[in-house]
Amino acid sequence: MKDQKSKISDIEEVLQEIGDKIEELIAKGGEAGKEAKEEIEKKISELKENKTTLEAELKKGKELLEKEFKERKEELDPKLQESKGHLLEGFKQIGLAIKALFTK
Repeated sequence: MKDQKSKISDIEEVLQEIGDKIEELIAKGGEAGKEAKEEIEKKISELKENKTTLEAELKKGKELLEKEFKERKEELDPKLQESKGHLLEGFKQIGLAIKALFTK
């Protein structure tokens, strides 16, 4: 799960960089000539569309990961509780064995 969160963090970082580049292009676009400005604006709109698509995919990925984590947790919780009970019973039995050993 940590690896998945790391990947999501990396994707979020890339999206932030894309946003920064868009802002940089907007600033440069204001300084460019009319023809270059049109080309830059076209690229900016393409980048914005791609960023929106990437953000949507990231959101879907996060939701899927959270759903899978929740399902796995719900699946494992009863087994963990059962194991906990067995472990406690084991310690209880060891304690009784040690007590019986020293009381003789």
